[in-house]
Amino acid sequence: MPAAPSRRMLLAALAAPAVARAQPAWPTQSISLVIPFAPGGPTDAVARLMAESLGRDLGQNVVVENAAGGGGTIGALRVAQARPDGHTLLLHNIGMATAPALYRRLPYDPVADFECIGLITPVPMVWVARPDFPAREFAGAIAHIRRHREGVNLAHAGLGSGSQLCGTLLQAQLHAPMTAIVFRGTGPIYPELLANRVDLVCDQTTGAIPQIAGGKVHALAVASAQRLPQLPDVPTAAEAGLPGFEVTIWHGLYAPKGTPPAIIARANQALRASLADPRVVRRLGELGASPEPMERVTPAAHRAYLVSEIARWRPLLQAAGEYAD
Repeated sequence: MPAAPSRRMLLAALAAPAVARAQPAWPTQSISLVIPFAPGGPTDAVARLMAESLGRDLGQNVVVENAAGGGGTIGALRVAQARPDGHTLLLHNIGMATAPALYRRLPYDPVADFECIGLITPVPMVWVARPDFPAREFAGAIAHIRRHREGVNLAHAGLGSGSQLCGTLLQAQLHAPMTAIVFRGTGPIYPELLANRVDLVCDQTTGAIPQIAGGKVHALAVASAQRLPQLPDVPTAAEAGLPGFEVTIWHGLYAPKGTPPAIIARANQALRASLADPRVVRRLGELGASPEPMERVTPAAHRAYLVSEIARWRPLLQAAGEYAD
C-alpha cells in the first residue's frame, strides 16, 4: 500500500497551480519597440534589425515606433511612463548614460525607472563631411576647424546623442568650438549634408556606412582603435593626428520599472537568441558593428554597465559645460 503523502508534498501540490498562474503569459499582443530618435538614423537601423529577429523568437510582431526629440529623452520618458506589462520596450543608446549630466531637470531616472534587459551592440563612430568640404582628410579637417572655429557647422541629433557626444569631445580636445546644428536624429542630417548646408557629423557606422557607400559623402576618420574592415581606406583618428580619440556607442534594451521578472527573463532569452542569429550577426558586421559578448547580455550586466557609464561621463560632460533645462 503506497505511503500517504506528507504535509509538505500536499502543500507543494496545492501551491503549484498558483505558481503557474503567477507566471504571466507574454507576449499576448504586438510589442511596441520605442526608438527615441527619428527614422533612418543609426540607432533606428539597429532597432529595426532587432525588431524583426525578436518578433520571430517571441511569435508576435515587434513594431518600431520612433519618438524623436530631446536628445532621446522624449522616447525614454514615454517608456518610463508605460504600463509595465512588457508590451512597450525601449531600445536606446549611450544617451541613457549621458542624459543625467546634460539635463538639469531630467524627467526620469535611467536606473530607477527602468528594468534593464540586456546590452545589444557596441557601434564605432565615423566622421563624415559634406561633399564639397574643403578638407578631404581628417588632419586637414582639424586644421580647418581650428582656423574657422564657429564658422564650421557641426550637425548632431540633440544633447545626449552619440553624435553630440562625439562632437563635444572633439571640440574639447581641439579647444575649438563649432556651431551646433541640432536635428531630431541623424537620419534627417544626411539630406542637409548632401546639400552642403551643414559641414560635419560624427555618426555611428550603422547610419554612416550606407551613406558613405553611395559615394556622396566623404568619410574622414573612424573614432575607433583600429581601422574598420568595412572602411579599410579610412584612417583612425589617431592615425590622422588625434591620439586617444575613441568613441563607441553602445545600445541596450529596457522595459518600464515594475515589469514582472518572468517577462524580463523571457525578453532577455529572445534578445540572446537574436544576437546569436547568423542573419543578425552578418547584418551588424556589414554596418561596422558586432553583437555584445553573451556575458554582457544579461539584466545584471546591463544595469551595472549603465551605472558605471553614468559615473564615467558625468564629469566629462559637466566640464564641457553643455546643459539643457
